[in-house]
Formats: sequence, structure tokens, C-alpha cells
Amino acid sequence: MISTVTTSTVSTVTTAALAGSVALIGILVLLVLLVQKELSSAAAGTRFESLSKALNIGIVPLMIAFVMVVVARVAEVLR
Repeated sequence: MISTVTTSTVSTVTTAALAGSVALIGILVLLVLLVQKELSSAAAGTRFESLSKALNIGIVPLMIAFVMVVVARVAEVLR
């Protein structure tokens, strides 16, 4: 019984730490993509316009994930 509880607790703590790391990496990638989009939209040329549009492919899902992480953290604080 005690070994089951201990295993379950260790598994939960490890999963929470891993989720926090993945969220941090996602936020950093989102930040880099947003900076790149701003730089490419400020530059002149069709190549930069295409790059600016193509960056939306990565930005949109990461923005959704960011919103979900923020909502989860706020809910955790309010609980």
C-alpha cells in the first residue's frame, strides 16, 4: 500500500515538473517567433512578406497553448 502511494506521488511530481518545463519552452519559442514576425514584417520585399505569413503557422497554435497555460495557472492560484 505504501509503495503504491509513494510511486503515485513521485509520478505526479515528475509529471508536474515536466509540464512546467514544456510550457516554458513553448513560451520561449512563441516569443522568438513573434520577434521574427515583427522583424520580417518591417523589412521590404516579397520574401519577407512570405516569411511573415508563414510564421503564423507556428504562432497560432503556440498562442492557443499560451492562453491555456495562463488560464491553468490563474485557476491554480485562485483555487
